[in-house]
Amino acid sequence: MNESGRRVEVSTRPSWPARRLDPDASLGLRLTLAASAAFLILVPFALLAVLVVGSWPPLHRLDAAVTHALHGYALGHPAWVRFMTVWTNVFGPGPLRLATLAVVVWLFHRGARRLAGWVVTTMVVGGLLGPLLKLLVGRHRPDLLDPVASAAGYAFPSGHALNATLAAGVLLLVLLPYTRGRPASRRALWAGTVLLAGLTGLSRVALGVHWTSDVVGGWLLGAATVAATAAAFRTWRARTGRRPGHLVTEGVEPELADRGEPHRPDDGRA
Repeated sequence: MNESGRRVEVSTRPSWPARRLDPDASLGLRLTLAASAAFLILVPFALLAVLVVGSWPPLHRLDAAVTHALHGYALGHPAWVRFMTVWTNVFGPGPLRLATLAVVVWLFHRGARRLAGWVVTTMVVGGLLGPLLKLLVGRHRPDLLDPVASAAGYAFPSGHALNATLAAGVLLLVLLPYTRGRPASRRALWAGTVLLAGLTGLSRVALGVHWTSDVVGGWLLGAATVAATAAAFRTWRARTGRRPGHLVTEGVEPELADRGEPHRPDDGRA
């Protein structure tokens, strides 16, 4: 009580940092860690972009050394060039967007409309960031005397690496619930994700149409986009009372594999 005899209520509500780190709070520890992961991935991308814009000599020398080594190998191995060409075309941005569109249609059929919206949002946000950053950075592609492939537009970040990472990431996080109780299937799904993003990025350097740092930038930007949108989706789940789940083993919507009937709507219940 104060001097006038009035009762003074003392707030026992925890501080904002404590609420953010409380696993039982609406956002919770896992959501905080997911958002932090997106930020931590974005930091090296931003640093790499600064080095590219500033034409940092060590980075330029490394890019040139890798490009010329792979180009020399490509000139002597036509079968390697054919394989890389087929891979980069089959898993280019267009086919991958069609694949994710098919997943969106399937999710709507399953009644997972909000999850379908997350897939669309992730692909659109990442797909818009890539061309915008290409224009802002304005980096030119490798100029080789005897090229084995060609590509138009600016180089940083690699659109193939970015879109492969986006598509692989959303497919991974959508399909992980179906590997519950099957560790071998989960490992195979993760391996496929890494192979899709990794080999697609490698194909761009192997064909001499991108610098190595372009591809690394695409990987980082794609991973940061997936992490950020996944954190936002999990925030919605927490606020509607749904169980967050373990992202790397259960994906963004663990209940997806439990939906026994098609067209079951998202009703906000856990």
